[in-house]
Amino acid sequence: MKIKKITKAVFPVAGMGTRFLPATKSIPKEIMTLVDRPLIQYAIDEARAAGIKEFIFVTSRGKSALEDYFDIAPELESTLRKAGKKELLEVLKDTNMDSGAIAYVRQNRPMGLGHAVWCARRLIGNEPFAVLLPDDVIAAEKPCLQQMVEAYAETGGNMVATMEVAPEKASAYGVLDVAEDMGSIVRAKGMVEKPKAEDAPSNLAVIGRYILSPQVLTNLNQMKQGAGGEIQLTDAIAQEIGGKEAVYGYRFRGKRYDCGSKAGFLQATVAFALARPDLQSEFSDYLHDVIAQQKAAQ
Repeated sequence: MKIKKITKAVFPVAGMGTRFLPATKSIPKEIMTLVDRPLIQYAIDEARAAGIKEFIFVTSRGKSALEDYFDIAPELESTLRKAGKKELLEVLKDTNMDSGAIAYVRQNRPMGLGHAVWCARRLIGNEPFAVLLPDDVIAAEKPCLQQMVEAYAETGGNMVATMEVAPEKASAYGVLDVAEDMGSIVRAKGMVEKPKAEDAPSNLAVIGRYILSPQVLTNLNQMKQGAGGEIQLTDAIAQEIGGKEAVYGYRFRGKRYDCGSKAGFLQATVAFALARPDLQSEFSDYLHDVIAQQKAAQ
């Protein structure tokens, strides 16, 4: 069977970002920056590297800054050009999207991740597609979604990114019940959303990267409420287990940062700053000084 290429990706960005108030009172959480690039830029760059051509944003009220960010800014570009700031013009190129490359649909009620993905169903059509959660920022030599697309070319079906977590943290994730462990790829026989630690079938947690068959959208049409009274994407994927389209977990190579939490966002900021050649030396010296001062004060 010929496996279709993944060319469409959904970015659920309708959340209010209440954990980052008061900053998110006026700006979308996805525009908050790691060093000098917003969270959404990392997700878009990862999708581009994986061959994505069509980008679907599921938004809500107050998210117009996202649309403006990916639009051309003629006045800014003109000012930089007149000032001879060619390097900054090059930086802006990654933020500009071709006309029609991004589509925006509204999620008018917060009914869960599954509902957000379902909102994009007419734009996805009858094709396999990717889902990227911008809160999950992944530092990797080869971008996570690109790794998954390459693995998917061999397996087909549905694929979720997974990582091992401590048992006591399983209740914060969807968790795989593993039927067959093949190393980087595992075949699932079940998925449980946010189980209690004692009920978790494994320590393989699902994180915010997915490659899904269009049948998952059909499953979401049922609008079944799951954990937290929300329509869970995990539940719709789990319905495919044992059917025509298998469900696989992929152990990606890289480091995931939960930028939906303040601690995770700060950790990512430090890690990405230290990885930048233009910042590494000065920032590293500063961190050493801070640690030395803390030790001296103890």
